[in-house]
Amino acid sequence: MKQFISDFNKLVKLRLTLTVVFSASISFLIGATQQGEIMWFNWALLTLGGFLVTGAANGFNEIIEKDLDRLMKRTEDRPLPAGRMTTGQALVLSVFMGISGTLVLVQLNFIAGLLSVFSIFLYAFVYTPLKQKSPIAVFVGAFPGALPPLIGYYAAFKSAGFGLEYAAISEAAVVVTPLVLFAIQFVWQFPHFWAIAWVADEDYRNAGFRLLPTKEKDAGSAWMIFLSALLMIPAGFLPLYFGFGGLVFTIVSLIGGLAFSWYGYKHLQERSISSAKKVMFTSFIYLPVTQLVLLFDFIPLR
Repeated sequence: MKQFISDFNKLVKLRLTLTVVFSASISFLIGATQQGEIMWFNWALLTLGGFLVTGAANGFNEIIEKDLDRLMKRTEDRPLPAGRMTTGQALVLSVFMGISGTLVLVQLNFIAGLLSVFSIFLYAFVYTPLKQKSPIAVFVGAFPGALPPLIGYYAAFKSAGFGLEYAAISEAAVVVTPLVLFAIQFVWQFPHFWAIAWVADEDYRNAGFRLLPTKEKDAGSAWMIFLSALLMIPAGFLPLYFGFGGLVFTIVSLIGGLAFSWYGYKHLQERSISSAKKVMFTSFIYLPVTQLVLLFDFIPLR
């Protein structure tokens, strides 16, 4: 049983899945705060549904890449390449998680459920195959990677057919708030994934993945990492500009954006694994911290 739990955690990429669920949960609480009522049971359902849907997407990803995972040190101990789990077992688990997770989210809100299906499809069946073909995979993968805030936000609303049921806030607020949350997470993924791609480039090459912007650890890729890190500064001002981010959030996000930019600049100068790791670790800290601060410094739009 202990081995199964360990293998299941690796199949669903537990740390990544929990990060995604955290992002969706924060957005749910922001949407609920905007409406003036937090339904904690629905928040628990979102957490469960989000975990299952994300786990399903990661499971499908590992099924598709099981032969490639054998070629990389960072993934060779996953249950499929290591032979501790069969493709059929992983498929049953992934399908079950995908269907049950989607059903849970649909019960909360139809749009949230629809976005979850789109997220699974885009991540597992578009982004995953593209990783061996072109660096554009990072751009494509940024879309499902930025969908959790949308899913979480809309899960906080009751369904009205194909739309949302709301009365206390304006239609503009319902559109602007989640799109800004989506935009920040979308932009964040470029310095995040490109820094990881730089650090793990040798391992990725063994599996045929070329995820750096120019496919090489060169000046062009270093410039793209720096410029994408620099974009985190204006991205952090979006909530303030649209009227729902407070001063504390803006200061924290500015500090985070400046740290991103500084380490991105240092990496442009050094072009080393060590400098890329600093960008990578900054990305690990930036997103959960700024999302949590925004929740407590949120100004409800009406």
